[in-house]
Amino acid sequence: MTSIGTGYDLSVSTYSPDGRVFQVEYANKAVDNSGTAIGLRVKDGVVLAVEKLIQSKLLVPGANRRIQSADLHIGIATAGLLADGRHIVNRARDEAQAWRDIYRQPIPGKTIADRIGQYISAYTLYSSVRPFGSCTIIGTMTDKEPTLYMVEPSGVYWGYRGCAIGKGKSVAKTEIEKLDLENMTVREAVKEITRIIYTCHDDAKDKDFELELSWICPESQYKHQFVPKDLKTEAETLAKESSDDEMED
Repeated sequence: MTSIGTGYDLSVSTYSPDGRVFQVEYANKAVDNSGTAIGLRVKDGVVLAVEKLIQSKLLVPGANRRIQSADLHIGIATAGLLADGRHIVNRARDEAQAWRDIYRQPIPGKTIADRIGQYISAYTLYSSVRPFGSCTIIGTMTDKEPTLYMVEPSGVYWGYRGCAIGKGKSVAKTEIEKLDLENMTVREAVKEITRIIYTCHDDAKDKDFELELSWICPESQYKHQFVPKDLKTEAETLAKESSDDEMED
């Protein structure tokens, strides 16, 4: 970053001479320092997973969730600053409720991603605010059609079949590219996404983590719900065995 320290990073409304907005880049750095979050869109649904790093052994399991529901059919996984992620989820809930009040139907996935993207983008335009240090993966299912979007701290959003954010995103993307997502079921995706999270986690460097898993599929009546405990336990067992085999090789 050639222009650091020359004053171009003091305000989000200031461009550097080479056309960069440094505070947005710093916000991306906050996301890259966070636990990995992954979303997969498969033939019959969407699966979300988050590697939630445990900051203290005194924390209650299941507290400070990084996967939350914005509506019955919308799940959001966040990476980056937890408070910023919660703020974005609350905004998504307001947008989803407003759409229901006006149109009497669930908000489409592309619309919620667009509205959240516009909201996040507004925080990169004024010197009185700072960008959100959080990246969000939005999984939805409207009319039994799964969609997956990722919204960046700049407000840009993209539609994906599979995406990853956080410190293990490079490894995760490599693993996701090997999968046949077009023909995969959600149950297969749960096992694969769990394996990828365990592959990304470095036991030597990183703290212990708690795995969060959720899905939207026919089994959940097309609603966003956390994956049943027995399936999650089975997926984690297989992932641990797979990582142990890789270490032995």
